[in-house]
Amino acid sequence: MKYLLAIDQGTTSTRAMLFDEKLHPRAVGQQEFAQHFPKSGWVEHDPEDIWQSVLATCQTALAGVDPALVAAIGITNQRETVVVWDRDTGLPVYNAIVWQDRRTAEVCARLKAAGAEAMVTAKTGLLLDPYFSASKIEWILDNVAGARARAIAGRLLVGTIDSFLIWRLTGGAVHATDATNASRTMLYNIDSGAWDVELLALFDIPAAMLPVVKDCADDFGETDPALFGYSIPIRGVAGDQQAATVGQACFKPGMMKSTYGTGCFALLNTGAERVASSNRLLTTIAYQLDGVPTYALEGSIFVAGAVVQWLRDGLRLIDDASQMQGLAEAADPAQHVYLVPAFTGLGAPYWDAESRGAIFGLTRGTGPKELAKAALESVAFQTRDLMQAMRADWAGAGDTVLRVDGGMTASDWTMQAVADQLGAPVDRPVVTETTALGAAYLAGLAVGLCPSPDEFAQIWSLERRFEPRLDKTTRDAAYAGWQDAVRRTLSTGGVIP
Repeated sequence: MKYLLAIDQGTTSTRAMLFDEKLHPRAVGQQEFAQHFPKSGWVEHDPEDIWQSVLATCQTALAGVDPALVAAIGITNQRETVVVWDRDTGLPVYNAIVWQDRRTAEVCARLKAAGAEAMVTAKTGLLLDPYFSASKIEWILDNVAGARARAIAGRLLVGTIDSFLIWRLTGGAVHATDATNASRTMLYNIDSGAWDVELLALFDIPAAMLPVVKDCADDFGETDPALFGYSIPIRGVAGDQQAATVGQACFKPGMMKSTYGTGCFALLNTGAERVASSNRLLTTIAYQLDGVPTYALEGSIFVAGAVVQWLRDGLRLIDDASQMQGLAEAADPAQHVYLVPAFTGLGAPYWDAESRGAIFGLTRGTGPKELAKAALESVAFQTRDLMQAMRADWAGAGDTVLRVDGGMTASDWTMQAVADQLGAPVDRPVVTETTALGAAYLAGLAVGLCPSPDEFAQIWSLERRFEPRLDKTTRDAAYAGWQDAVRRTLSTGGVIP
């Protein structure tokens, strides 16, 4: 029996999952790590915390297994989060700046005002927003003492979390990333498939800092044998949302998945066609195999599961996320409470970095039940925002069935609410940890252990389909209330599509 080890490095926790050669989960290790919020709108991670969590979870997943039987490692990671580290010591010069961080909002607004966004979008498929990596890298170089001089001298390296882990796992032998992670930095030209000189100049980032860009199923080196007792090949890498797209077997144009974790991210496969959005969605690389990119439209919601964490840790209305469904079911149906979770701004299709969270429709009778319902409904409403924008952008999205994964999909109530708002079926697979599954599959594909994408698609298995129950009038009335709440939340620069 051969195994595949998937390292799933997420925003709030790290998970390592061991799969057998049939891609059945066999063992898992998971560990949360600290979140740092030094200022309002700033979000950071200690890269050493991330590294230690990777080592600990891998050791848990590999317990009792001969590491020589692990055919390959696949890595998937929180995207856009960046680390700058010393080429010689491997030590970070600053904390990792997380994708949720908004400290560079003014920089992005200034570039947008100068007319740079059209060029950025044409090259990258992205919008000028602090969400992406480029302005974060520039901030580190400009605000950490001596960092820019060291970078120009070739002493510093930069990368998204996958690159940092590859560097550490290989003992500093490999500085690489894959096309999906590169496509989220706002420095990578998704047409030419290369780091873009004009974009590097725009953000004043030395090209020598950047990793080599590879396919998603490729040679990313071997692990240092001192780590796991054996040198294991690293053969698969993809950003978490793209790995979930692969794990959901969304290989055909028109197929769509949505991952509900800390945030919510929906990707629609558009095949070889790069679709330009007219509704403030992103064009990105879904995956790249044998040097050929497959494109996708993406909608990014910054807060999904994080709103449940806020009710638990911030307001202390619940002790555990599992309580949410019971509260929502018991909420007063006569109350129409809307929670807009713009804790770090709003993502697609609004892209308003300055908006902040708000609750509308409160009465004297509003309590934990109604707030829980409003929190879960916000996920459904935001998913509809994305689906409507995708349908407007591309005719191939017309009759899409949504495949879902991630922690929030365990809530039947939430998934039914999503189906009701979309007016479309929602399919939950047997294996909902599709991010790790996608990473394992890519690694297995590279070493010949896993079948072709078409054959892998036949393995995908449905656990439950949620059919819409609400009539159109009721669904649209609820959504109109949501749009009104969003409109009231937006800052001056906000856009209602």
